[in-house]
Amino acid sequence: METFKDIKNLHLRLTSFLGLQRSTVGLLAMAVLLGMGERMAERFLPIYILALGGGVLAIGLLQAMDNFLSALYSFPGGYLSDRIGTKKSLLIFNLVAMAGFALVILIPAWQAVLAGAVLFISWSAISLPATMSLIYKVLPYNKRTMGVSMHSLVRRIPMALGPLLGGLFISLWGERDGVRLAFCAALIMAAVALIFQQLMIEDDGRTNNAVSDTCHLTPEKNPLKLFALMNPSMKGLLVTDILIRFCEQIPYAFVVVWCMKTIAEPVSAIQFGMLTTIEMATAVLVYIPVAYLADRSSKKPFVFMTFVFFTLFPLVLLYSHSFQWLIVAFILRGLKEFGEPTRKALIMDLSPDSCKAGMFGLYYLIRDVIVSIAALGGAFLWHISPETNLVTAFVFGVIGTAGFAVFGRDMGVKT
Repeated sequence: METFKDIKNLHLRLTSFLGLQRSTVGLLAMAVLLGMGERMAERFLPIYILALGGGVLAIGLLQAMDNFLSALYSFPGGYLSDRIGTKKSLLIFNLVAMAGFALVILIPAWQAVLAGAVLFISWSAISLPATMSLIYKVLPYNKRTMGVSMHSLVRRIPMALGPLLGGLFISLWGERDGVRLAFCAALIMAAVALIFQQLMIEDDGRTNNAVSDTCHLTPEKNPLKLFALMNPSMKGLLVTDILIRFCEQIPYAFVVVWCMKTIAEPVSAIQFGMLTTIEMATAVLVYIPVAYLADRSSKKPFVFMTFVFFTLFPLVLLYSHSFQWLIVAFILRGLKEFGEPTRKALIMDLSPDSCKAGMFGLYYLIRDVIVSIAALGGAFLWHISPETNLVTAFVFGVIGTAGFAVFGRDMGVKT
């Protein structure tokens, strides 16, 4: 009996430490199920586009669409969450993504991939404001960074395992049929995620609000009015974050092409999946200890280190021409997640209590509209040479990191 009590107490302490509640568990289950199917297929979209007859510019357009649509979807995603609540808004977002998966399955053409991507490729962006808002409602202040980190950690599980399974599908059925079958799996998992999400996540009216939330009564749909409320410290973070995302997005769509087509010793689809697994495993290992420390100290050092790792990745990738050196590069790429949950938590800390989801969406709207230029520009830089693409990305990273080191602030953080 005492052993049972000890186990129960340990379970309660662990769930409390990790910020786990019914609604947050529902969010985590959704992230695993929908993310697993999505990552099995989406990670290999550049290879699929090439197999269907699309070119380098089509790949660049795909990545530009991802950033641009992520920007456009973020703000309405936050507004809708403030307007109708997290549970109903997530239901709508999931159904839209499932429609995109179905389109790619039914029409094997690269143009259909781009059309379907309009519906599914930015699912994370449109749902993220609602997710962050729910975490901030149900968790106390000193557990919010942990809650955001747990969401980021669990999302990395499908990011790690999904490409491995996707690579296996390609090795068994080829680049065309393998990716289409992966999308079939994505559609099934998204349906299961939708059911689980609706069963676990409580209606917003029944959540244990941790902040005074009035946006459900008067949600702000004018982004200009919201921008006027943006904390100056958040504006500084936004500018440097844009520069860092230029560093990330200029080569992002071409990383798989570099690894599988360009380098002296190209890797297979399964090996690329292994590299992605290594990247995500590295990220998972740092999430919880960093969240624990960030909830109790200044957030700036953790965000700064994240910017450093973002900056170093394209430079190290440039000199990685074998599977062994790519392992080193992808470990470094995993470390870029060092302070990403902390950055998201800082955005929420700096947002007004009355419209946190909307402000979070506005931040991403501004950032990703601008960064979408980098993704398309990356295709033209790749045409010049892959080396030009990677060096340009590194330069943007240096500027952004230096700017945050000098001008970044930790304003708005409570003790």
